[in-house]
Amino acid sequence: MSSKSTFSNSTSKSYALALYELAKENSELNKVEDEMNGLKALLSESSDFKEMILNPTVTKEEKNKVIIKIVDQYGFCQTLKKFLGFLATKNRLFFLNQIIDSFLDLVSSSKGELKAKLLSSKELSKAELEKIRNELSKDFQSPIKIDYKHDPDLIAGIVIQVGSVMVDTSIKSKLRQLQKVMIEA
Repeated sequence: MSSKSTFSNSTSKSYALALYELAKENSELNKVEDEMNGLKALLSESSDFKEMILNPTVTKEEKNKVIIKIVDQYGFCQTLKKFLGFLATKNRLFFLNQIIDSFLDLVSSSKGELKAKLLSSKELSKAELEKIRNELSKDFQSPIKIDYKHDPDLIAGIVIQVGSVMVDTSIKSKLRQLQKVMIEA
């Protein structure tokens, strides 16, 4: 890992910890968590927003105006509003995605949740995701937070990873194993 990447991670974690402490102190932790999840979704859905944040030619004043519009449009709480304004003023919005991830990890850890990654070949409903989450929570005897992604390349089946435990029932994986056996034979 490069020193630039390490610096980026430690800086993002520092900002995330500061926001976590502020939100906790102001009794807005749940609200900030929800708003950060919304901001994460906005970053993944809006390429214009993401490009604006990462573009070094856009001035911090212009970025601040966009952040203020977003904050007002979505009705973010004061803690997050001030925090995002601070990031824009200090020209640190390019860390936003990593800060969001670090913040959400902190909140998840404080709740004692385990993180699970779930890939499925078909689009899962909320009820199906909830059923999987409940089953995993029983198996691991801990609350589970699922990071779900639909992957049509899997052909059929699912892949679940919780920590170092991985369950791969996808056809793609089985075909890869079969190919490996045939090559070795």
